[in-house]
Amino acid sequence: MNEHLIEVVGIGEDGWDGLSPAARQLVEGADLLVGGDRHLELVPDTGAERLAWPKPLAEAFETLDRRSAEGTVVVLATGNPLWYGVANMLVRRFGAERVRVRPNASAFDLACARLGWSEADVDTLTLHGRPPALIQTFIQPGARLLVLSAGQETPGQVAEILSRRGFGPSKLAVMEHLGGPRERIVAGTAESWDPGDLADLNVLAVHCRPGADAQVLSTVPGLPDDAYSHDGQLTKREVRAATLAALQPGPEQHLWDVGAGCGSVGIEWMRAARGATAVAVEPKTERVGMIADNALALGVPGLQIVAGRAPEELAGLDAPDAVFVGGGVHSGDILPACWQALKPGGRLVANAVTLAGEAALVAWHGEHGGELTRLQISRAEPIGPHHGWRPLMAVTQLKAVKPWA
Repeated sequence: MNEHLIEVVGIGEDGWDGLSPAARQLVEGADLLVGGDRHLELVPDTGAERLAWPKPLAEAFETLDRRSAEGTVVVLATGNPLWYGVANMLVRRFGAERVRVRPNASAFDLACARLGWSEADVDTLTLHGRPPALIQTFIQPGARLLVLSAGQETPGQVAEILSRRGFGPSKLAVMEHLGGPRERIVAGTAESWDPGDLADLNVLAVHCRPGADAQVLSTVPGLPDDAYSHDGQLTKREVRAATLAALQPGPEQHLWDVGAGCGSVGIEWMRAARGATAVAVEPKTERVGMIADNALALGVPGLQIVAGRAPEELAGLDAPDAVFVGGGVHSGDILPACWQALKPGGRLVANAVTLAGEAALVAWHGEHGGELTRLQISRAEPIGPHHGWRPLMAVTQLKAVKPWA
């Protein structure tokens, strides 16, 4: 047995009675029992030393490291400790080889069981310690969501967001103390939500249903231009969709959006893939506020915003998996700086509408290769009593992939 092993035991509202014999044996044999006050109260006194989590939790990690070398350390955590639980922090700190998790039924498992929902068809997220705006990306017609609330105010905040988006008919169910003797479910709709007092620890279920005025915003790149607040510095919808296709968003990948304008490319990068991150670099102060407002409204409040000019402000940023240059391509130092910082296998995409910008992209293509594409979009618009095609400014797009070696 690994003498430095940290055992993590999932426990539910049913407490000691809900633990398996193997889990009980672990708890009974612990030299140090760690958990929140609520978790520690759920198990009988076994004679083990008890440690309630400090704030922040990381302050206890040194103790866990030392005591796991001296004896048996057991951590109690809610349900499945790897589903938005403390086990994730422990694995990141100590490595998977030192953390053994014995899960119980998670709050999401129990919620699906009560509602008759298939977990395979449900999107899950936590708003614990996170902005409620995160739910914006998940609001789609017919979507079923399970949300870990930050407190009793979370369901009301979500109901307000749904109603503002035109999803007032969406069905909500707040589930408290699932699996225990105090279990309770409170149901209603977003537009008429008034549940009274709720428990701080709750799971919110949402079945999204659009109303007649619903604003439906797909996670597929190419949101309508009017989804953004902007001053005209906006990568137009059709060009934006082609740009994101060239950038190829992927899970956990990081984007630099250089010359971000209103932030549309970085925002849609983050909406397109789970865990994708982005930093928007924008020199004009008045646009920085627009970027922040757009990120919040479109469900990616974690978008990092850097106010300043490239390439000076690029130093010290996390290395990108992809870079989009939407402004300043005619400058002789931005493309080289972005290319140098790009990870091997990363994608550099740059758009230009001016002759100077196009010349810079053609020169870059001549030296480094890649793909050059001319994007010409026309939209039908009223011309007197009729409609005709009105062309947008042509866009020259460069895509280059950095070699692996």
